[in-house]
Amino acid sequence: MNAELALLHPYPFQKLASLLEGCAPPSHLSPIPLSIGEPKHAAPGFVLDALNAHRDGYSVYPKTAGGDALRDAIARWLTQRFKLRSGLLQATRHILPVNGTREALFAFAQCVVNRTPEAGVALPNPFYQIYEGATLLAGATPLYLPERTDRPGICDFAAVSEADWVRCQLLYVCSPGNPTGAVLTLDDWAQLFDIADRHDLIIASDECYSELYFDEAAPPVGILEACQQLDRTDFRRCIAFHSLSKRSSLPGLRSGFVAGDAEVLEAFLLYRTYHGCAMSLPVQQASIAAWNDEVHVRENRRLYREKFDTVLSILDGCLDVSRPEAGFYLWAKTPADECEFTRALYDQTAVTVLPGSYLSRAVAGLNPGSGRVRMALVADLEACTEAAHRIRQFMQHHY
Repeated sequence: MNAELALLHPYPFQKLASLLEGCAPPSHLSPIPLSIGEPKHAAPGFVLDALNAHRDGYSVYPKTAGGDALRDAIARWLTQRFKLRSGLLQATRHILPVNGTREALFAFAQCVVNRTPEAGVALPNPFYQIYEGATLLAGATPLYLPERTDRPGICDFAAVSEADWVRCQLLYVCSPGNPTGAVLTLDDWAQLFDIADRHDLIIASDECYSELYFDEAAPPVGILEACQQLDRTDFRRCIAFHSLSKRSSLPGLRSGFVAGDAEVLEAFLLYRTYHGCAMSLPVQQASIAAWNDEVHVRENRRLYREKFDTVLSILDGCLDVSRPEAGFYLWAKTPADECEFTRALYDQTAVTVLPGSYLSRAVAGLNPGSGRVRMALVADLEACTEAAHRIRQFMQHHY
């Protein structure tokens, strides 16, 4: 058995299930889970129609690189969304379809990390659990980046020692962030590009929440857009990860892509050819339909804006929480230990949230997720509204 499996931490939802054992919420209250970031908006009907219309494609082995039509659709979407110059992205060199970003983020570390005793991978703290697991199973040591005191949710890259950067081969970033919703600026990207060039490391930019923002006129800047603006048009050392799960409310489709440095993607394609994870032809056709349409994405954002407006107005004055820059999470401060808060809230209201400490690691005795919980506003407006009222009543009764 792979000895590195023993290094993996229990998954956050496994820990949550243990935490809530023995709780007995009131039987008249229906459970409202705000703990997991699984989109609950209806899947676009035209995407499901495309999936069904091409079901004969299940009888064909798909290519690992994906079909030309899918890569062309992705290239068009990237060019439009991130204001790239026409022709800058070459679909056959700079784009590779993947079965959702979770699978790709994990596999990427296995491909690019050179197993040496000093190998390190830098990741934000708090973080998406896959970054850490991928690091450990690639034989590397996680470097948990500190958070800036002046910009919560943004890593303090300047606080990392040169010795630690020398060890790093890969840097995971997430913008908009999970769980904080913080967004990297163009200046942040310039700093990251400088670090990557000085220390010859690859940047894996997880942008699966990039299409969930509040101001239609100000979408978050992505790594490829930053590359163009900073005259890095070969995308060297830069890989973006995108998915239809959050953008199009299609988590079960398991469809996304990676894009960027052509040499890195050539190696990743080789790895994936042996990994055996090609996207089926019906899913490719459904994905083309989704990437070609923005109407359903704008409606998706409208639904999230409505929920944030409603929930934040209800929680105002009773819970220390504010609107994030993007994404669909609230990163709330708790008036007591976050695990005690989570257990008591569920026991008395049937509302489930996730302790922030389950999404982060203690460094120098401090866990940046302590005293916080993550709430995913993924349920419908009625359920999110009811959850907010229950939380408010819970806070008024106890605190």
